[in-house]
Amino acid sequence: MVQKEKLTDLKLKLSAFMERLDDMEPEETSIEDIDELIRMLEELENKI
Repeated sequence: MVQKEKLTDLKLKLSAFMERLDDMEPEETSIEDIDELIRMLEELENKI
């Protein structure tokens, strides 16, 4: 993957992560929700 495509992909994944985080209600957040966020962060980290 060329650098520009890689950067675009990372931006999209980070945007999805931030959107998911913004939509969460702290009182209603489950362990599974937190696990999903961690998985998303790990995917981003592996892309870098």
